[in-house]
Amino acid sequence: MNNSIVNAILQPVVALLIWSLVMWLWMLVTRIPAMLAQKIVLDPNVPPKELTHELPARVRWKADNYNHLMEAPTLFYAAALVVALTDATNAAALMAAWAYVVLRVMHSLVQVLINHILTRLFLFVLSTLALAVLVWHAAHAVFAV
Repeated sequence: MNNSIVNAILQPVVALLIWSLVMWLWMLVTRIPAMLAQKIVLDPNVPPKELTHELPARVRWKADNYNHLMEAPTLFYAAALVVALTDATNAAALMAAWAYVVLRVMHSLVQVLINHILTRLFLFVLSTLALAVLVWHAAHAVFAV
């Protein structure tokens, strides 16, 4: 297994992990002051969405995006790790992985700054196509299709 090629496919994985933590921090530094300003009482008997529904939309968008980064990207992480572990990294898989990360970062920025839904949908579809290419490479490596 060529370590430089394995590291190359893991770079977009780590980049998306870092971006997820950036979004977590951005959510935290906007949400806590907003919750304090709204005097929201943290009641464990109230569903989280009800606790935060009075927060300004621009604050909620960050939490929504952070949640999105915990959903579909799990497939990306799995596919990239399969590609890395099976020594199946090639230029196309690497391009798909980086395209996925760049498109997810763009999706995040659109969601947290302007939240234009059609633009988000377009970026989500493009990122899913990049993910599909990466999954194809993972499947090809595992099933020798």
